[in-house]
Amino acid sequence: MTTFDDREHAFEAKFAHDSEMQFRAEARRNKLVGFWAAELLGKSGDAATEYAMTVVSSDFEKPGIDDVVEKVAKDLAGKATEADIRAKMAQLLGVAKSQLITEL
Repeated sequence: MTTFDDREHAFEAKFAHDSEMQFRAEARRNKLVGFWAAELLGKSGDAATEYAMTVVSSDFEKPGIDDVVEKVAKDLAGKATEADIRAKMAQLLGVAKSQLITEL
């Protein structure tokens, strides 16, 4: 193998790792958003966990975060606006990334 081939494989491995970490961070963020929304809905314990998992699974409906925002906004009707939800999602993405880094 040449040095160029080694560098190419290293870049491919880094891209795959970064993509996986971004996916995991977004899934963790969605779970955290689910727990936040569950608290606003008065859910706790198993009910909160179950609700958070429905938020995570809602992300697979279409690309981007709009599907999650729509689901949570519908569920929180009158308790939080879409802007509130998007702001919370942005905040919790940082928290999710921090949690993943400490787990490594």
